[in-house]
Amino acid sequence: MRFWSTHPPSFRESLDKYSAEMQRVALVLFGLLAKNLGLEPEKLTDHFKNGTQAVRMNYYPPCPQADKVLGLSLHSDANALSLLLQVNDVQGLQIRRNGTWVSVESIPGALIVNIGDIIEIMSNGRYKSIEHRAVVNPKEECLSIGLFHSPKFDSDVGPIPDLVKKMIQIMLL
Repeated sequence: MRFWSTHPPSFRESLDKYSAEMQRVALVLFGLLAKNLGLEPEKLTDHFKNGTQAVRMNYYPPCPQADKVLGLSLHSDANALSLLLQVNDVQGLQIRRNGTWVSVESIPGALIVNIGDIIEIMSNGRYKSIEHRAVVNPKEECLSIGLFHSPKFDSDVGPIPDLVKKMIQIMLL
């Protein structure tokens, strides 16, 4: 956050605190993802302690011709895990499910969690990176804050060896 504005003074402090808490939440989620794969939590969390975190604030103004434009085109997140907080109650996130776009209904104060490409790779495909997009609203603005978590720069990104071993054992049975 060294390039972030210091004005107003409370903004940077608030964002620093929020970012630190979201980093803690992400580490808990990485540990739970590992446990669900039958691994010790550290098999994932060790890659993300002191990892990188990017913050993006999204503002989509009302657009009278919302059916003709996108706020953000179809993509999957190249990072490991994305945490999105919908600041107001205006829906803008859509995921692709079975070839159809489905709006993600946000719950006030709850985080939307997206698996990114890196977790798909590390989980050897057990978790899938979700394709999604942002759409604009014809009458209301949409505000959200996204935090994008990636491993430490010196982490090797590939399938976790224990998962590959398990897959081989299953195939040999």
